[in-house]
Amino acid sequence: MPETDNGIDPRTPPAAVRPTRRRVLVTGAGAAALLGLAGRARAAAAPAPLPVGAPAVAAAPADLAPYASYWYPDSLPAGTPGPGIVWRSLSRWTPESDPDLAHNTSTVPLAERFIPVPANREARAGQARISSLVSFGPTAGNPSQGSPTADHYALTHWAYIDELVFWGGSAGEGIVLAPNAPVVDAAHRNGVRVLGNVFLPPVAYGGDLRWTRDLVRRDSLGRFPIADKLVQVARTYGFDGWFVNAETDGGDSALATRMREFLRALRAAGEPHGLRITWYDAMNSTGRVGWQGALNALNQEFFEDRAGKVSDTMFVDFRWTPDTLAASGTLADRLGRSRHELWAAVDTESRGWDSVVDWDAIVPRGRDHVVSYGFYRPEWTRNHLTDRSPGAFHRADDRFWTGESLDPARPAPESAPAPESGSAPGSGSAPGSASASRWRAPATVVADRSTVTGLPFACSFNTGHGLRWYDGGRVVSDAPWNHLGLQDRLPGRRWAVDTAGARPSVTLDFADAWRGGSSLLVEGALTAPVVIGLHSTRLPLTRGSVLELVHTTGPEPVPAEDSPEIPAEIPPEIAVEVGVAVREPSGPGEPVPYTWLPATTRDGGQGWRTTRAGLASLAGRTAYGLAVRITALGKKPAVWRIGAVSVRDETRTWRPAPPTAPVVDASSRQDGRAWLRLSWRAAAGPGGRPRHYEVWRVLPDGTRRFLGGTCGTALYLPAVPRAGRERAAAFEVRAVDELYAVSEAARTTLVW
Repeated sequence: MPETDNGIDPRTPPAAVRPTRRRVLVTGAGAAALLGLAGRARAAAAPAPLPVGAPAVAAAPADLAPYASYWYPDSLPAGTPGPGIVWRSLSRWTPESDPDLAHNTSTVPLAERFIPVPANREARAGQARISSLVSFGPTAGNPSQGSPTADHYALTHWAYIDELVFWGGSAGEGIVLAPNAPVVDAAHRNGVRVLGNVFLPPVAYGGDLRWTRDLVRRDSLGRFPIADKLVQVARTYGFDGWFVNAETDGGDSALATRMREFLRALRAAGEPHGLRITWYDAMNSTGRVGWQGALNALNQEFFEDRAGKVSDTMFVDFRWTPDTLAASGTLADRLGRSRHELWAAVDTESRGWDSVVDWDAIVPRGRDHVVSYGFYRPEWTRNHLTDRSPGAFHRADDRFWTGESLDPARPAPESAPAPESGSAPGSGSAPGSASASRWRAPATVVADRSTVTGLPFACSFNTGHGLRWYDGGRVVSDAPWNHLGLQDRLPGRRWAVDTAGARPSVTLDFADAWRGGSSLLVEGALTAPVVIGLHSTRLPLTRGSVLELVHTTGPEPVPAEDSPEIPAEIPPEIAVEVGVAVREPSGPGEPVPYTWLPATTRDGGQGWRTTRAGLASLAGRTAYGLAVRITALGKKPAVWRIGAVSVRDETRTWRPAPPTAPVVDASSRQDGRAWLRLSWRAAAGPGGRPRHYEVWRVLPDGTRRFLGGTCGTALYLPAVPRAGRERAAAFEVRAVDELYAVSEAARTTLVW
């Protein structure tokens, strides 16, 4: 056969290039990639996730822990799975037979988004978008509902992402992955779609062509049963579609035709339910794997054929060049499709913001974007760190998404590390060129989006992980934790700061919080008033609308174990004002026109204060943005935190309705500890669906300890210790609404 347009023969076996992109098969997904190495896989039966506040102990006597689901399409590998791995066939899956269904089901609907006027002149609306391929944990043993560590990829920059792929899978564990509920709940709250992953591995990594044939098999009526199963899984679990990556070589044109027909059937079955398909540029029309690095004649039938759309988007392999991307965009135009439905792969797994990328080939400055792009493994922002504390991670993640200035309204010049000599083939770069050697942060290219469109709205700056859990400024659990489903809708712009003086540091901080695990910390010498932009909004205001800000001023908190003789430092006085923009900026990069409102401040306890402003004077108008302005009343450097911001209707008086019928579904006991699965019935009341539920332990002396939360109606609680000689452990489940008001408790017990 003749070579392809970019010189790659589709008959060529997978070349051993850019191994970091394949590392997910062995390490990135925590998987045993080769069947012969399955016994060495990371065990799913490692110590089970603990509730917030529980000390670390050995593994549960019976493993009741729920994990994210993974399958083979139909037939299973030969041999025996490795420790902690369960081989499952998707063809035999049913919701009724799924023991972890309640723990893996997302309940947060996909929110609608809007595009504010961009913060800078180069960030474009309606052009390039961003896909993100992320491995949040191993394939086997990936906890369904968080775990007892703050060391987690707690993604928060949803404002720049259009689609997130739950990346992973391996020949030794399973090759069809459903995303776990916390990821989907956090993404949906921010209007981001989440796709499960169908990964048919290269032969060199244990791939078997029979799994491809299982996937695309027809039944006696000509239907594709696995396509129907994939739609059923996505609808049942509550996510948004599938990323299909067929990299097992050895097929023929008949198999390629069957794959295209399968994709069409999958899309037809899923489209009425809002499901999407992204196709990865690997298999082509010959049935062989020959990565094109382009949309071209050899692979366009998996994107668009004569009958119409086959997949919603295509992830263009790393082998792209400026010429192949330009040609891809032109072909998409000719097919009647948007060129921005093509994701040009950008590999950030090994070098992050030092990756060599020819950005002008994708998102040139000063002219229309060529295509969209997709990050492969942006969790580098966590993985490369020596200090993987939450604060260090968010500082790195902010730099990745916003740029070195850490202010999307004032981007820094692009940094320019020296490109490596002899870059590997398929890097999607032009080493030595100016645009290939500078990190182009998403905030400088893509317009941010927001879902803050209705009242009530509140944000406590909770990132979905932390070193402790706070409630009303008090520590109610002193254990580290992560659960992305508990994450707030954070400001999309990190951080838009306007001042005539020195710019203070603005970061997410974990040393103190009002609620959840984190707060917004402003630190530095305030030599002039400082305006900090918070959320972009589309909030309809009424005469009863009020804005509240919970904040505190003072030195860093002194840990309890430190000497009480250390004198407390007197905090600097800071004047606080709140602002609402009732007009949009006049254009991209122009100032947001805030109206500064008279406000009153009262003590809130635990050193926190609440500043409150009535919005009656703005009734009938729309709030396009929220901000705070602080002014130092002395010369001392400031340490000032925002614990929460909210906008609500003052006339609202109800509390959320409580859940009902909490019950211990299963339990196991050992050495004075209990492992249990708890479930309840959803709350139903005038406030609608709760934001989430919280589970607390009630000790014999009446003390309450926070154990965990979830957006669903079931929670796994491991290693719950018996309190003294108590006869039964008591638990409370409460519904929490969008303003963090809590319901009355529903109670249940576990007899020891």
